[in-house]
Amino acid sequence: MRASTPASSSADRAAGGRDPNRQADSGDRAGGSRASNRRTGLGDRAARLLRPGQGDRAGGRRTGLGDRAVGLLRPGRLVRFRGRRGLGAAMTAVVAVAAVFAPRLAPFDPFALSGPPLAGPSRTHLMGTDALGRDLFSAIVHGARTSLAVGLSTAVAAAAIGLLIGLVSGYLGGAADGGLMRLTEFVQIIPRFFLAIVVLAMFGEGYVNLVIVLAASSWPVIARAVRSLVLSERERAHVDAARSLGAKRRRIIGREILPAVWRTVAVMTGLLVADTILIEAGLSFLGLGDPDQASWGLLASNAQQHLRTAWWMPFFPGAAIVVAVLGVNLLVDSWSDDDTLLTR
Repeated sequence: MRASTPASSSADRAAGGRDPNRQADSGDRAGGSRASNRRTGLGDRAARLLRPGQGDRAGGRRTGLGDRAVGLLRPGRLVRFRGRRGLGAAMTAVVAVAAVFAPRLAPFDPFALSGPPLAGPSRTHLMGTDALGRDLFSAIVHGARTSLAVGLSTAVAAAAIGLLIGLVSGYLGGAADGGLMRLTEFVQIIPRFFLAIVVLAMFGEGYVNLVIVLAASSWPVIARAVRSLVLSERERAHVDAARSLGAKRRRIIGREILPAVWRTVAVMTGLLVADTILIEAGLSFLGLGDPDQASWGLLASNAQQHLRTAWWMPFFPGAAIVVAVLGVNLLVDSWSDDDTLLTR
């Protein structure tokens, strides 16, 4: 037992400026003799609150506004976040406007002879002409429509298939989960680019066949991601509460589980759009695209023989591909960093 008197307490406070009880508590912590592993001091709670991603965490989910505010307001992150989103949105908007208003923006028909062969950029032909005298700007604008149409169609179809299989596999479990995951693994190991080459060579060129084969081989990544999220969500309290109240499976999946899944699906769908644009350009470069449609890959392929004499022929199609793919990736990357989009 340790006795304390007012005089000794006053002397201790005067000498060390600290309360004896606090000194004893500090000594116990330094010696590793805590009575409990829980932090109960106000300082500990404040430190835990100000640590990004640690405060107000319940069951692995961020529920406090302070965590998101501290994380987003770290020095330089807010500027980089807005910069990426703004740049990605601007680049994507340019490609989208070109695709939607291609007939009005293009001054010439992309397949019509409209000028002298291999003419450089000028007021009449903003991006020059190709070896046959066709306007390159008109072909670039119409190529945006082709690339976006193939990319969006493939991504939406693959997302629908992957979402359905992931929801069924994750929620039902058991034999259904095992069978669907074996099918997913089998499809995932098939290289999409070479599969598209084989299918187009066997069944003919055309973007309908291209969209079908790419969508049929692109859904496994989305399905596996959705399944992992469903496995986590189906054990949460709000799902158990809905199940105990007698809600049907369709209602539980649609009202309780799907809202936590669709954000991830949106991000992965955006990445799939950019990936499909690259695949379509590569196939068109090899001559497996639709010859009746303008394509950036086909324009780049036609420029191979004129790399030294007509720099604009490979430059502008390549720049269009870079702008489209980079814009979509930057925009989707800003979605993945936005806590308000990826958290409920």
